Parts: sequence; structure tokens; C-alpha cells
Amino acid sequence: MEIVFILMSLVLLISILGPYLRRRAGGGGIRQVAPGAPDAADPEAYGFVRQEDQDVRLPGADDELLHVLDVVQATQDWRAASRLLAETGKDGEVRWQRVQAFAGAASLELQQRPGVGGAWLRAWRADSPKDAGGAAVHAEFLAQQAFRTAQVGTDEFRIILEEARKVTEEAALLAPGDPVPYITQLAVARGLGYGHEQFDQVWAQVIDRAPQHMGAHLAALRYWCEAWHGSREEADHFATTAAARAPQGSLLAALPLFAVYEHVPELVIVQDFFRTAVVSKAMEGALYAVHSARPDDPMLAHVRHLLVWFLVRGERWAEAMHQIVRVDGHVGAVPWTLSADPAAEYTVFRNLAVAGYEANGGSPATLPR
Repeated sequence: MEIVFILMSLVLLISILGPYLRRRAGGGGIRQVAPGAPDAADPEAYGFVRQEDQDVRLPGADDELLHVLDVVQATQDWRAASRLLAETGKDGEVRWQRVQAFAGAASLELQQRPGVGGAWLRAWRADSPKDAGGAAVHAEFLAQQAFRTAQVGTDEFRIILEEARKVTEEAALLAPGDPVPYITQLAVARGLGYGHEQFDQVWAQVIDRAPQHMGAHLAALRYWCEAWHGSREEADHFATTAAARAPQGSLLAALPLFAVYEHVPELVIVQDFFRTAVVSKAMEGALYAVHSARPDDPMLAHVRHLLVWFLVRGERWAEAMHQIVRVDGHVGAVPWTLSADPAAEYTVFRNLAVAGYEANGGSPATLPR
């Protein structure tokens, strides 16, 4: 899959830069453009963050969370994380994102330092087993570990997810009104191959607590997109129904674009796929959702990142740049996180957008902020 993306990116780059460089070629051939020269497409000219400085932990800024993450990872003391989650309301998307971020940070630490990393999470659970935040983070950590480190369908994979399921049940008992443990259980349901009836029981627990939760709908969509759970038609129906029922200003209107993305590997056999009516309609729905959502909606960055991926593939350079200027610096979102190197994957698309934007007359001075 990564090879296909790389090849598609190279084709896009050639199609963009070919005409761009030919317009600047002398009579004897194409003039070489040095990096950083005025004629080169330079992302740093737009104030964009270097690849190595992109934050892979979050999709967008959450200064309070980032500060606590830095403290926890520097001191290996879990108490700041516990306080932050205790102060984070259960009735929105922020708690879910923060639980995911803490779990992801512990998982990344463990990957970088096997057997040692993430010790603060183990201490959290050992020192305060009745802490609802710690239980929620632990459950999410286990779910992430299963999908990241074990082969789907193996005994190891199932054992980790069974443990995650037990911890989600603990977390749900410790925080009865919190949808987050049940959202984690949606991932468990996908991995363990829950039937529709079992899945519906978990889903009912989620929507009873947070019927418009975008993160929950994304987790449920992944279930319906798995071949052994549903079909493309069922996934599309789930997404379009949720979008149709969404209230004004809800980012659920962007859900069909996520459904299209889930099926891109099986669908990209059509010429100009990214300009087809299906994709265009889903993109317009997502753009509408972004324009009508609250500026502080915590899920806004998730939608913007996916839009960047589609807009670049559709060669809609200016629109892609308008999204990039609002998310650059944080790349902890689909589709980048599905790559082994999210920052590198994002940077390829960002650089393609810059090149396409400048090849069509754009510049840092013409890009609205």
C-alpha cells in the first residue's frame, strides 16, 4: 500500500513540476533549480514547520495537554495526567482525544524503549487502580498495542484485545457517564470480530451518552468498513445516514469522506478517481462541515488533515493550502498516522501542495491566513 502511495506521489510531482520547470527552461533545456532559490517551491517560505519538528502525537494544538505530556514524560509521574483527565468534561470530544494522546505517548515510548518506556502508565494503574482516567488510558493503550504490534487474527492479537475489553469494562464502571471506554470497545469489537448484534450493544452504550460524538462515529465506521463485518454499501449507508442527521455545525457531515478513504485501496482503478462524482460530493460535504463548524471544535483538525490528502490528490492546490496553514505542526491524524513515519508522509503531501500552488501562480503573499 505504501509503495502505491509513493508511486502516485511521484506521478503527481512530475505532473506538477514538469510544466512548472519547462516554463522556466532556457533554449538549451531545463534549468536546474537549487533548493531555496526563488524559483523553487519552498514550504519554509510559508512559515511551515520542518518535517523533524512536526508533532505526531496530536492532530491539532492542545497546549494544556502538550504541557502535561511533557511533564509526565520528563518526570515519569502520572499524577499530572490524572488531574487533567479529571478536569476534562465527559460530554465532548476533548476527553477522547486526550485519552488517545496519553495512550499513544505510552505506546510510542514502549516502542522506542522496549520493556522500559511507558512506565508512568504502569505506575498509574498500580498506584491508583480506581482512577477512571488511568483505566481509560490503559484500555486505549492496549487496543493501540494490539493493532500496532501484533498480527491481526493471531493468538497474541486476541489476547491483548481481550485484556483491553476487560479494562474498558473497568473504566466504564469507574465513570458511568463517560462514552470513552465504550468508544475504545468499538475498536475491540472490530478486532475480535463481534457480530452485528454484539456491536450494536456497544454502539447503543455510546450513543446513549454522546449521540453526536465524531470520534465514536469514526471508530464505528472502521468496524463497518471491515470486510468480515459489513460491506462497502453498509459503511457508506452508515456514513451518509449520520451526515444527513447531523445538526447544523456538526462535523459528522464529513463522515462520508472518511468512508470513501477507507475504500480507496479497492477503488483507485478509475481514471481521475479523485475527480469522480462520489469523491467530489464527499469532499464538498467535508468542506461544508469545516466551514460551518465552530472554530474551536476539537475534531476540526481531523477533518482538515483528511481534506489535505484528498485535495492534493485532486490537484486542488489552493484549497489544500488553505487547510495546511491551519494544521501544520501537528500530524497525529489519519491518514498520516497509518504510515510508519507520519511526519514524512504528511510532508510529501504538503510539498506537493506548495509546488502545485506555486506552479499555478500562488505565493506566500497570496495565501490567506
